[in-house]
Amino acid sequence: MKKIFLLFAVFCIHIALSAQPLRVIVFGAHPDDCDLNSGGTAALFAQLGHKVKFVSLTNGNKGHHTMQPDALAARRKAEMQKVAGILGIEYDNLDNPDGELMPTIENRKAVIKLICDWKADIVITNRTNDYHPDHRNAGVIVQDASYMVSVPLMYPGGEPLLKAPVFLYMPDRFQKPNPFSPDIVIDITPVVEKKIDIICAHESQVFEWLPWNGGYLDRVPQDAAGRRQFIANRFLTRGSLDRFGEAALKWYTPEQLKNSRFLEAFEVCEYGSIPNKERIKELFPMLPR
Repeated sequence: MKKIFLLFAVFCIHIALSAQPLRVIVFGAHPDDCDLNSGGTAALFAQLGHKVKFVSLTNGNKGHHTMQPDALAARRKAEMQKVAGILGIEYDNLDNPDGELMPTIENRKAVIKLICDWKADIVITNRTNDYHPDHRNAGVIVQDASYMVSVPLMYPGGEPLLKAPVFLYMPDRFQKPNPFSPDIVIDITPVVEKKIDIICAHESQVFEWLPWNGGYLDRVPQDAAGRRQFIANRFLTRGSLDRFGEAALKWYTPEQLKNSRFLEAFEVCEYGSIPNKERIKELFPMLPR
């Protein structure tokens, strides 16, 4: 009887542990970076009851052609919190000035604390070869934290993560010194309207600054339906089947992809835990079993 009780207890503990929500933290350089590259995956995690935190390492206070820095930073913080409400996640801002993000010890320690306090299973960030210095340095800061999250004296008084999280990169288009490798591909078609919602929430960027900077401000629609289609055409095509469809066949059958239109992809960083295919399916429960 005692042996049966012990076996039952072990079984219950296993079930309880397996039922624990996954904890995902995404670091972007600016208040819209996480959303554009992993917003659909975050929506799927949140719908399944898992915990997601987005972190902008800068306050985005330079990304506008008419607004002044303080007013812009406040506006972008409000846009971030609107996104948090739509997705049901947390959204933090480290308040570094836009365009001035550097891989300092202070920023590294801040990222270590965020990862450890969140008890992250998955950490996502930018790659380190990118056109924007803030994007590059965001990747460097998170990479430099990847091992140090296990070092107790790097976070005095806090709890280090002795089980290394899986660190992942968001996609970009740059080829040198090496192109993005889509190791994990997620079909976000079921939540694509929610991804459009969160991109539209960054009004200061997607309807004002980026169009002005890119020379297409006169082509931004003024009506809500037109703006949603504008966002779909300009931003959702980054995750098209043409781009990631072949890599998606590692995770989905052709039949499962038949009705898929929108994908998000991630590259495994070698500095964290290196998951096998079964572990990836555990960490991304929206993938077909």
